[in-house]
Amino acid sequence: MGSDPLGQLYREHNGWLNRWLYLRLGCRSQAADVAQDAFLRILRQQRREGSLPPLQEPRAYLATIGRRLVYDYFRRQSLEQAYLDSLALLPEAHAISAEEQLAMREALFELDALLDSLKPVVREVFLLSQLEGLTYAQIAGRKGISERTVKRYMASAFEACILFVD
Repeated sequence: MGSDPLGQLYREHNGWLNRWLYLRLGCRSQAADVAQDAFLRILRQQRREGSLPPLQEPRAYLATIGRRLVYDYFRRQSLEQAYLDSLALLPEAHAISAEEQLAMREALFELDALLDSLKPVVREVFLLSQLEGLTYAQIAGRKGISERTVKRYMASAFEACILFVD
């Protein structure tokens, strides 16, 4: 791909990725934002690994990243709508200011990002414990894993939460 593989990937496929994302999002500016997020993700990967892996099918690679980012976008939209719906149900006396709403929304997105950063099985175990109130033994039975593994997953999730708060 030349001396600057990421730059070449961007030049050759950014327009295509923008169009591909526009068909899924229906908004040109949102498609452009998500395309930039895709290339930022690739840049971070390149920095972590030292180089961009050789790509046999660059558009398939970009589409995979794009699908994940579109999923994240719609998940955040759904999360924000649920938050706004719950705020609308608050009585007038409990109404919160626009600044407080913004701070809560940002915290909610950060929490969503934290949960998304966990391995799927760790996230599921954590949510079963924290949201459904299941015991470690119940989670182990439901997931078909040992209670010790549940404890390990919970420790991992709690560690991520502690790092999130710091």
